[in-house]
Amino acid sequence: MRVRVSVALGLTAVILLALPACSTDHTEAKPASPSSAGSGKPASVDNDAPLSSAALEARLLDETDLGADYTRKPERPSQHDDVTVLGCPALNELGGDAATGGSLDFPRQAKASFTYTGGSDSEVSEELYSDTDGKLSDGTSRIFDAMTDCPEYQVLVGGTAIDITTQKTAAPQLGDQQWSQLLTFSAGGKESVVKQTAVRSGNVLLIVAGSPALVDRHLDKAHAKATPAH
Repeated sequence: MRVRVSVALGLTAVILLALPACSTDHTEAKPASPSSAGSGKPASVDNDAPLSSAALEARLLDETDLGADYTRKPERPSQHDDVTVLGCPALNELGGDAATGGSLDFPRQAKASFTYTGGSDSEVSEELYSDTDGKLSDGTSRIFDAMTDCPEYQVLVGGTAIDITTQKTAAPQLGDQQWSQLLTFSAGGKESVVKQTAVRSGNVLLIVAGSPALVDRHLDKAHAKATPAH
């Protein structure tokens, strides 16, 4: 299966986040999105109209929220490199729309990633999406459910083979739906662990990914700023 890097929630963005630590491929990290351990109640009614990308941008964390040890990474133009997924039938079965954008490519979005230099170089990224409650719930759950079925698989990114293992973690009791997991990336004799946590609150989906300690430290703050009406 060929998956556009700019599309598949959780999978490709977090792979790129981990790549600098895993291999000699220094592709720019993109803000992330997550996988697995879904919990909470599914949306049954589409209530509020989706927010614009500009409105989401204003709700992202910035250096003022994070502190002096954080530097925002410049965004690069969208890339459309392919990622080949091996050993994950559940992801392959999604096919079509899920693999090439479709219902998971929510057009209203904002993203930011930061480097943390407070003692060790780490990264944390945030991504916000907005759509109707039902579309956010259904679209993200399809990817998360598929990845739950794949505790071990491999991806090929730009000629680099990366082995991935996943482990569910307890999801925070925030918003209407939550997902959280740890992903371990192994490539070129190096290993990197990334935590992904996602929270859907009404018509806003928040995804924070990166160093596990940084995700845990900033998730509540990110949720509060992303969903001031909740």
